[in-house]
Amino acid sequence: MRILVVDDDETLRFTLSSNLKNLNHEVITAFDGQNALDVIAKETAEVDLIFLDVNMPRLSGLETLCKLKEAKNNSFCVMLTAYADIKDAVYAIKKGAYDYIEKPFDLDSLESLLQEVDNALNLLKQITFSAPKLFFYKDSTMIGDSSEITKVYEIIDRLSKVDSSVLIEGESGTGKELVARAIHYNSKRKKQPFVAINCGAIPENLIESELFGFEKGSFTGASQKKIGKIQYAEGGTLFLDEIGDISLSMQVKLLRVLQEKNFTPLGSVKEIPSNLRIIAATNKDLKKLIEEEKFRLDLYYRINVLPIKLPPLRERKEDIPKLVNHLIEKFNQNFDHKIKGASDASLEYLKNYSWPGNIRELANVIERCFIFEKEDIIHKNTLIKNLELCKSSSKEMKKENLSYSQEDSSEKHAEELDFQTMKENFEKNFLEAALQSNLGKINQTALRTNIPKVTLLRKIAKYAINPKKYIRS
Repeated sequence: MRILVVDDDETLRFTLSSNLKNLNHEVITAFDGQNALDVIAKETAEVDLIFLDVNMPRLSGLETLCKLKEAKNNSFCVMLTAYADIKDAVYAIKKGAYDYIEKPFDLDSLESLLQEVDNALNLLKQITFSAPKLFFYKDSTMIGDSSEITKVYEIIDRLSKVDSSVLIEGESGTGKELVARAIHYNSKRKKQPFVAINCGAIPENLIESELFGFEKGSFTGASQKKIGKIQYAEGGTLFLDEIGDISLSMQVKLLRVLQEKNFTPLGSVKEIPSNLRIIAATNKDLKKLIEEEKFRLDLYYRINVLPIKLPPLRERKEDIPKLVNHLIEKFNQNFDHKIKGASDASLEYLKNYSWPGNIRELANVIERCFIFEKEDIIHKNTLIKNLELCKSSSKEMKKENLSYSQEDSSEKHAEELDFQTMKENFEKNFLEAALQSNLGKINQTALRTNIPKVTLLRKIAKYAINPKKYIRS
């Protein structure tokens, strides 16, 4: 291995270096933390292992470790510590150090530790070369290392090497568009456009013009030419989300694009060549829709050349802690908070939840916690309050409805079941919690809740909320 020894004690530095060289390792040295960072910056070859003394002038071992981790340095770090500094060494392990060794150390302990590091390095190399390296666009990424999601990574890697159509199946909130983007940005089309369209969100009478575009004067209101999504995606990827929602007539026209590699804008007689890859996604059972004659079998085979099935969150619960940490890091930046993580009880509670809304629901719950949580860690009670909010409202409505049918039909019960009333109650409670979390500061509350300031002020006036009572002296 290539090893860096960092210690301000020249005698210890020489002794450790000599022992390591006698064991056939390549050794370089540094006399303190800052010198170590300078040495690493100048080195062209990678350092496999760094021995870091805990107590050093200028830059301590702990400070050096933190700077190495911030710089994404992949070297294994072992802390050199005296008995009195073991507490610091344990803290260093929590910060990413591999292990610590107590001074004065014996040769047997050193050899044993070196063997462990060597085994870990070999395992890491095996994983690195066997697992696909995927690029994710901008701040989008896929989190998790469960067997279920690892299979998805492998399929993405394979799909990015070919140019066939892909069908992504999975429940709502499992990350279908994220997978589509990963396939695109790891393929040879990555420098060309990725164009997404939600087929279920566009009215049937507009979907054709959105996809194919139209010529000026092709219909009433067509005052100028419009380029469709297919043309925008030329050379790249067209992502058709919720493809199971398009009509049979639209399916025929889409099938022609896949078969003939050309299309005709509305109001035009000229066919335009099309070079794009189509990735489709759905949360519906297309085979069932085919049986019901709501989806064409020939189109299904065209888009389903290479299928990929995304697992729901309830089938990859071991990934939840990593997902939670990723979301906390993301929302810390968005909300300018410093929440350190979630308690063990919170994580256990999240693992035992069924997650019908999958990752999207998890993200929504964690974001709500940033509004309600008053401490620097997300507690179980805060999670329960946010996670059960909609469920509790639904149960309460059912309960009130039962009371209404069994007792009487008074206006009081009707008012309690009124949607607008329940909505306003939620809005008021939400705004009060948000103002309390932001110490009554209007601008900060508007920014962190993503509510326009004008709207926030109007709602505050509507519900007669006094922001001043949340200002701490």
